[in-house]
Amino acid sequence: MFMMTAKVDFKKILVILAVIAGIILALVLLLGGDSQPTSASPVSGNDARVQFLKEKGWEVSNSPHESGQVRIPKDPNQVFERYNALQKSQGYDLSPYAGKTVMRYVYKVNNYPGATEPVYATLLVHKNQVIGGDITDTAAGGNVLGLQKQAAAPTETTTPTTTTTDPTGQ
Repeated sequence: MFMMTAKVDFKKILVILAVIAGIILALVLLLGGDSQPTSASPVSGNDARVQFLKEKGWEVSNSPHESGQVRIPKDPNQVFERYNALQKSQGYDLSPYAGKTVMRYVYKVNNYPGATEPVYATLLVHKNQVIGGDITDTAAGGNVLGLQKQAAAPTETTTPTTTTTDPTGQ
């Protein structure tokens, strides 16, 4: 029979384990526990959310029309997929937040062109980061749009003139 013995220094093992645990904790704190999309925009507080919407081209009420928590579906359905397609088109993606509870802030939009019914800006916020949102026109046949205000098409105030050029140069 062959027998082997080893002397174990428990103090050294505990020090090594403490150092490894410290490194892991530092990495988690530095990198964050959740994966956040790189397009998330910081908004810590109401003034920052209003300013965010202003930078997107919208004049909104100074306080939310409504706010509350919403849960991003863990198992996406067709409605979620359509809404998330809008989010992806503007650089956001709600997929990493599946199953998580986020804050929803809804502001009344005051400068939506041609609005006949209320228009609302919705921001989805997780850990003080905008992770998505939309502009909703509540009029019959109204649209749900991305957050960036689109430039209005120029309106013609004069009759356009048409010039025809003879291909022969005459």
